[in-house]
Amino acid sequence: MDEVIKAKRQAVGSALRNITIRGAREHNLKNVDLEIPRDKLVVFTGLSGSGKSSLAFDTIYAEGQRRYVESLSAYARQFLEMMQKPDVDQIDGLSPAISIEQKTTSKNPRSTVGTVTEIYDYMRLLWARVGIPYSPATGLPIEGQTVSMMVDRVLALPEGTRLYLLAPVVRGRKGEYRKEMAEYLKKGFQRIKIDGSFHELAEAPVLDKKFPHDIDVVVDRIVVRPDIGQRLAESFETALKLAEGLAVIEYADAPPAPVDEKKSDKKVAKIHDKTGAERILFSEKFACPVSGFTIPEVEPRLFSFNNPYGACPKCGGLGVEQTIDADLVIPDKDLTLRKGAIAPWAKSSSPYYIQTLTALGKFYKFTLDTKWRDLPKKTQSAILHGSGDDEIKFSYEDGVRAYDTKKPFEGVVTNIDRRFRETESEWAREELGKYFSDVPCDGCQGYRLKPEALSVKIGAKHIGEISEMSVRHAGEWFATVPTMLNTQQNEIAVRILKEIRDRLSFLLDVGLNYLTLARASGTLSGGESQRIRLASQIGSGLTGVLYVLDEPSIGLHQRDNARLLDTLRRLRDLGNTVIVVEHDEDAVLAADYVVDVGPGAGTHGGHIVAQGTPIEVMKNPKSLTGKYLTGELSVPVPERRPPNHRRTIKVINARGNNLKNVSAEIPLGLFTAVTGVSGGGKSTLLIDTLYKAIARKLNNASEGAAPHDRIEGLEHIDKIIDIDQSPIGRTPRSNPATYTGAFTPIREWFAGLPESKARGYEPGRFSFNVKGGRCEACQGDGVIKIEMH
Repeated sequence: MDEVIKAKRQAVGSALRNITIRGAREHNLKNVDLEIPRDKLVVFTGLSGSGKSSLAFDTIYAEGQRRYVESLSAYARQFLEMMQKPDVDQIDGLSPAISIEQKTTSKNPRSTVGTVTEIYDYMRLLWARVGIPYSPATGLPIEGQTVSMMVDRVLALPEGTRLYLLAPVVRGRKGEYRKEMAEYLKKGFQRIKIDGSFHELAEAPVLDKKFPHDIDVVVDRIVVRPDIGQRLAESFETALKLAEGLAVIEYADAPPAPVDEKKSDKKVAKIHDKTGAERILFSEKFACPVSGFTIPEVEPRLFSFNNPYGACPKCGGLGVEQTIDADLVIPDKDLTLRKGAIAPWAKSSSPYYIQTLTALGKFYKFTLDTKWRDLPKKTQSAILHGSGDDEIKFSYEDGVRAYDTKKPFEGVVTNIDRRFRETESEWAREELGKYFSDVPCDGCQGYRLKPEALSVKIGAKHIGEISEMSVRHAGEWFATVPTMLNTQQNEIAVRILKEIRDRLSFLLDVGLNYLTLARASGTLSGGESQRIRLASQIGSGLTGVLYVLDEPSIGLHQRDNARLLDTLRRLRDLGNTVIVVEHDEDAVLAADYVVDVGPGAGTHGGHIVAQGTPIEVMKNPKSLTGKYLTGELSVPVPERRPPNHRRTIKVINARGNNLKNVSAEIPLGLFTAVTGVSGGGKSTLLIDTLYKAIARKLNNASEGAAPHDRIEGLEHIDKIIDIDQSPIGRTPRSNPATYTGAFTPIREWFAGLPESKARGYEPGRFSFNVKGGRCEACQGDGVIKIEMH
């Protein structure tokens, strides 16, 4: 009995120290048995297709995640995706598992680097708590002031100063205001100031309702003394209630020498009215006393572009607007109007468009055989944007009837815009949408937020400006924020700033210093998205978790590799097990434990060739990876390079993002590598500039290229393809054979067999996507889902 208990204790102890896999057969795995240490950095390596991902993701992670979800209640499970049980006999020592794969994050245009990492959430909180609103009119701070602050400000004036305390009830508005003045008289007020002149309220002049007026009710007359605090507070409360949160102090005599503003806790805006008397305006709300620019209570939601409370009303928080792009309407400026220079009209066989252009040619004195670029600017503008008040005679004949009409020309751009807004046809909307492109919103200048949010600043910077900074520059700026705040503000901001700086440092550590916080998540590569999620996991501070990562070093320059490995070690040191599928030499050598899967790919793989420390794997003669690590094998460098026939394509003065007027010449017909440190501008040059410019030229693509002067050598290219990291399959039934088209000739070959012909089978009979060919029990999925209750 004691021996049984002892054996069980040993098994439990082993499970606490190791993850034990018995009989793993998922995909091409050959009944694999494996023990890997917990709380270590473990690298799975081997040939592509050898079974690394099948073991790491489809077996270990799938079982860890499945067990965790199964431990939850039935109610909670319905909201979580349950992974299929892997084909494995037994796994012991598992923790709750988190997978960080190479796939792009949300395609939602509202999702940014800042929102994904939660940095922007903390920024919203920071600006809401210590940000100061500034008036667009005066450039001075506008702050909510308490009555006690107002009283202190007045008592700071020289003793004996004679003042009026006024309630500015009307500011620059038209009207007679007889009813309002009668109400003030009923409430006991005796004097009023109208357009700079004081009057007895009972004898106030009749106002001209056609002109704007300024009306101040005299609430109190004051001589500054130390003992008037109580009276002053009551008078301020009366004035604030009367003027909806505003009050004015006006000097009754000539103003004294200026007060040292540095001794005052708050800066207030000062203006002079028509009589020249100095006035000091106070507001208990966030309102500019000069322009009336008002901000509601400054809360975090004011800085959210995903909330109607903070989003720019013009673009809805997207930062861009869709407008018709003249370069898409006229993609080839060397074409003539007769040859189809106007792209939306070139596809139509109707004589209407040619007849319209003929009439325009007669009016503006040009021929349809003139190249677009040679037409006068005025003529180009009239064709695109309309003739304005000029009436043009149009003659139309459609084969059935002929008629003349005289009217202004609407313009191609105006016509497309109107039809796009009015049509109810999805097809027409899709066709017309090809001529639209995104431009920064002129309401918010691309910052996504309403003016009220952008007026709130910390150190003269609003939240949108910081979001447009790179991670590195934002980190440097946030490090200086404490010097911009007073003691009270620093007490409020200290924890918020720590969270922001920590998250920015994690992004720096994974080599993403070049990304801006406003960068849309959908534009990130798979590797960038993975490293962002990795940084977020470090920020979460979880321990006792099993992390499985898919080649995090892809796309990372060797210079940044060491920082990435430090990040993985930090994740391990928190008390987590980190499993990494990786080919990178530095990552393999930095691992605590290495598992080499092989020896070949596909059916020739699925075995554990070697395992142990990197040194032990290097000493194992069966390990192909070990031979490369020791230098016994190496990647051969070609001795002979293909000749360059000097056909090139040139990018002239590319200046998108961080490019500094870069000109590059790329030879055609050769294998060319463009390399450099992460964030150096490779993708901006090749994808954002070269690819998008050529795609717009050849394919009439709607997405515009990054700023550049021109592309030379386009005559050598007839097609361009961008192969990115987006998944290729759109449905669960998609597989390599269907995607590449290989399945079509296979089905046709089976349909051509004698027995198939005898039975009348068509190629569809051999498809798992259509009725008659697919298994009806599983609808062609190959598996049946059974609800377990």
